[in-house]
Amino acid sequence: MACRLLLRRCLSAAAASSAAARFAVRHAHGELEVSGCSARIRDLGRLGRVGEAREVFDAMPRRDIIAWNSMISAYCHNGMPDAARDLYDAISGGNMRTGAILLSGYGRLGRVLEARRVFDGMLERNTVAWNAMISCYVQNGDITMARRLFDAMPSRDVSSWNSMLTGYCHSLQMVDARNLFEKMPERNLVSWTVMISGYGRIENHGKAWDIFCKMHREGLLPDQSNFASALSAVKGLGNLDVLESLRVLALKTGFERDVVIGTAILNVYSRDTSVLDTAIKFFESMIERNEYTWSTMIAALSHGGRIDAAIAVYERDPVKSIACRTALITGLAQCGRIDDARNLFEQIPEPIVVSWNALITGYMQNGMVNEAKELFDKMPFRNTISWAGMIAGYAQNGRSEEALGLLQELHRSGMLPSLSSLTSIFFACSNIVALETGTQVHSLAVKVGCQFNSFACNALITMYGKCRNMEYARQVFSRMVTKDIVSWNSFLAALVQNDLLDEARNTFDNMLSRDDVSWTTIISAYAHAEQSNEAMGAFKTMFCEHELPNSPILTILLGVCGSLGASKIGQQIHTVAIKLGMDSELIVANALISMYFKCGCADSRRIFDLMVERDIFTWNTIITGYAQHGLGREAIKMYQHMESAGVLPNEVTFVGLLNACSHAGLVDEGWKFFKSMSQDYGLTPLPEHYACMVDLLGRTGDVQGAEQFIYDMPIEPDTVIWSALLGACKIHKNAEIGKRAAEKLFRIEPSNAGNYVMLSNIYSSLGMWGEVAEVRKIMKQQGVIKEPGCSWTQIKDKMHSFVTGDKQHEQIEEIVATLEELYTLLKATGYVPDTEFVLHDIDEEQKESSLLYHSEKLAVAYCLLATPKGMPIQILKNLRICGDCHTFIKFVSHVTKRQIDIRDGNRFHHFRNAVLIAHGLVCLYSCTPCQIRAVGDLNTRLQSHMVQANEWMKTPTNDKYVSEFPLSLKILS
Repeated sequence: MACRLLLRRCLSAAAASSAAARFAVRHAHGELEVSGCSARIRDLGRLGRVGEAREVFDAMPRRDIIAWNSMISAYCHNGMPDAARDLYDAISGGNMRTGAILLSGYGRLGRVLEARRVFDGMLERNTVAWNAMISCYVQNGDITMARRLFDAMPSRDVSSWNSMLTGYCHSLQMVDARNLFEKMPERNLVSWTVMISGYGRIENHGKAWDIFCKMHREGLLPDQSNFASALSAVKGLGNLDVLESLRVLALKTGFERDVVIGTAILNVYSRDTSVLDTAIKFFESMIERNEYTWSTMIAALSHGGRIDAAIAVYERDPVKSIACRTALITGLAQCGRIDDARNLFEQIPEPIVVSWNALITGYMQNGMVNEAKELFDKMPFRNTISWAGMIAGYAQNGRSEEALGLLQELHRSGMLPSLSSLTSIFFACSNIVALETGTQVHSLAVKVGCQFNSFACNALITMYGKCRNMEYARQVFSRMVTKDIVSWNSFLAALVQNDLLDEARNTFDNMLSRDDVSWTTIISAYAHAEQSNEAMGAFKTMFCEHELPNSPILTILLGVCGSLGASKIGQQIHTVAIKLGMDSELIVANALISMYFKCGCADSRRIFDLMVERDIFTWNTIITGYAQHGLGREAIKMYQHMESAGVLPNEVTFVGLLNACSHAGLVDEGWKFFKSMSQDYGLTPLPEHYACMVDLLGRTGDVQGAEQFIYDMPIEPDTVIWSALLGACKIHKNAEIGKRAAEKLFRIEPSNAGNYVMLSNIYSSLGMWGEVAEVRKIMKQQGVIKEPGCSWTQIKDKMHSFVTGDKQHEQIEEIVATLEELYTLLKATGYVPDTEFVLHDIDEEQKESSLLYHSEKLAVAYCLLATPKGMPIQILKNLRICGDCHTFIKFVSHVTKRQIDIRDGNRFHHFRNAVLIAHGLVCLYSCTPCQIRAVGDLNTRLQSHMVQANEWMKTPTNDKYVSEFPLSLKILS
């Protein structure tokens, strides 16, 4: 009996032990399934396949907190924090790790307010949660709140210090960052890396390198991330010797064979296309390569314009990872081979969202917006980058309304826009001046917590500036916690766009640092406001501050010189362009051609002939230039050369050609070009073309035909067309048609004094003094004031201006005496004053006296006084030169043996000593249109201006700085 009881106990114990073992196996297997599912959710989340991740999550029979956190993390990683919040609420907040994940998710999307609500609602917070909330503020530019939270922390670890340090560095507050860095109780490699990166952000790469060297002296060995930051600093320094020294350290520490560091070194080489061959050599020497190594090399070759070499590297890649395929898709799209990019995309078995986004961006870059939208609609999953790419593409391709529509669609889907989407929408609102919509989107930005982000604020300033609401623009700018150079430039541009030039200059002067954009904006503003002295003053200040101009600045200043006819200053700017090696750049060369034409110099053709590259603007500039000088045949020859070069003309080309025909009296050729526009090139004539034809017909004496042409036009005539007809009536003294044209103009632009003066001229030339008085009466009733005639000339780098009847000039008595002496001399040689240009019914002696003191005559007399004998004279006038002044100056040129060039409000007039060639219909006065002034050799003149240009380009403290830019004589060869 005892034995049986003992046996039963043994069997029971064995059974119990077996059952316990089976339960332990099942429990371990369950734990393994949960762990595996959590890992699968994380992997799918990283690939952007959130839908599949959720399917795995929903299919789990049992979930632990790791599984919940994995799914929440997948949502946050893919820009879906609202879905993550639903899970967070479902488990009543989970653990402290769960809250930190959600805080980071909201922070990445700039939704600071929601992040703060989560933070405040957490029942328990550890240092990780505090650090996550600080990072949220830091990521969105609110450094003040980040520091407030940092100071309130019950305890801090090194990550807390590093988060705050990161905030200062990201907001470019490197003084505060350095102070905090020095106060840190302990530092790790992250601390040093953040400081190196921070100095890199403000492009103080020397300081960044110093920090790295200091870290090395303190005995810390760099890790991968630290090496990468140091390599970024080296890249900014652009010093390959420093890079080689860093490679030696990498070799000593065993990091150069590390594929991550090797790839980072390759990245430094490959960012500079000038050392792309060195990058290739380093790539070939690498023992180990990962997918990022291959994709970096492919991207570098693509960016350097070597797409075939990029394809060859791709073909060698044994894995051909999605990253490499995506890099090649991007490269093919950038070089316009979008079909090849699409074919490569189709070869990817399961393209991830990054690949979809790359092809969509490629379509947008090539202007294929509809194809991008079609691909976007087919995407199995879209992340915030997908939406941002589409919205940006619409905005950048001029389809701003569709960008706004896509934002509405995004909002209806339950997702809030990312920071990138918001900045693109602000850009779209700027394009279409949609102030109300922009203000609503601004409210949305506040809702998601992006109102302090510098990117969003910069875009807002630009939008409000273009919408001409400077009150809002000032509010955004003044409330910005961190203002970078882009912020200042955006506000500066907004002020300029709203014609607040004084405030713009104050803002410019208060900027802590300035870049090319800053200088270009202020110089362009002065040029646009016709404040040429201030524009040139800013240009000289640039050099004093050791800043060198870019191509746009030189182009703007050359335009100013052309408008003023300031050829000497223009030649000095030309010399600066040569010294900086910019004279051969297309936009600078085009500006030089235009400037020299406007200054009446022959150098424009020489520059044109030396150009390696020409665009349609080049051809239009030289055709229009010849037209302005009355060289119609030369303009037509240039057009023929343009056709031979295979360049298609545009509307501007034909305006130049028709003007050339008009000034040269080439009626048949003008009709031919006018018809060719639509018949040969499918271009619809614009009002400017019709005005040219009216001018052409009118100049040839067919005033009635010109009027009939206007009535037969398919478009409504504008002021330019009626003005052309009125001008023809003045030339041919046709009061009847002139009155009809003037009446049209009086209705369209009643405050334009020129129209009244033109009609009055017609009446006075016919002795119709009653009608003259009537016109004056109408002008008085309308409050119209005639613009005074003004002429100016440049002598010894100083501009001298004169108005009709001027008595203000410091040498006016000598000028008048010279003028009267000339008047007596010229009358003895056959000059007869043409008093029909006097608009008052006075006796002949008074008429002659009033003609004598026209502004251009005063300017000519002053030039004769102030310049050496035989020196050419150049004068500019705001209004058309009158017939009497034209004849007078022709005689002056003959008697004084001077070359005289006058540019009035319509065209150039060239007078050559002892050459009085009448070209009839060229300008309807006798001047010489067949020559453009060529004062000495271009080489000699540029060399003579080198001294003054050098004065602009150096100060006593920067000779070495300037000497790095040797003189280039490309244009002189």
